[in-house]
Amino acid sequence: MFGDFDNQGGMVESDDAFDLLQDLEKNTPEEIRRQRAHFRLAIKAGVTLQSGNASELLSLKVKGVTGDISGGGTSILFPIAPLVGDIYRLAFDRETLDLPLTFARCIRCRLVREDAFEAGFTFFSPITLPESAMEAAESGS
Repeated sequence: MFGDFDNQGGMVESDDAFDLLQDLEKNTPEEIRRQRAHFRLAIKAGVTLQSGNASELLSLKVKGVTGDISGGGTSILFPIAPLVGDIYRLAFDRETLDLPLTFARCIRCRLVREDAFEAGFTFFSPITLPESAMEAAESGS
């Protein structure tokens, strides 16, 4: 069907295609969360998003709020949608989340409501979450 080719340029057998579709159906949000490689910390911290390209640095500056963060990435709520696949500079509010300027790729974006977009980012270099943020999460503040 549709000239089914695999990644090596060969045809995908019908049974293989069915198995692949079944695997794809298992990719629920719960399953994706279960397979995450990093511990995620739920924390609200201000973050400023700018273009990762130095030549476009002044063309975009948007403030958002983190939903959670891990050593490998973060989810952030913004008033506009960042472009999936683009590279951004993330500057976190150092009083809440003491992290250096971080470069990340936007890997997903979804409309939450008319004026809110939740975006997921993966960091180019793993980060270490500050002890103060871990302690605040454990104490519930």
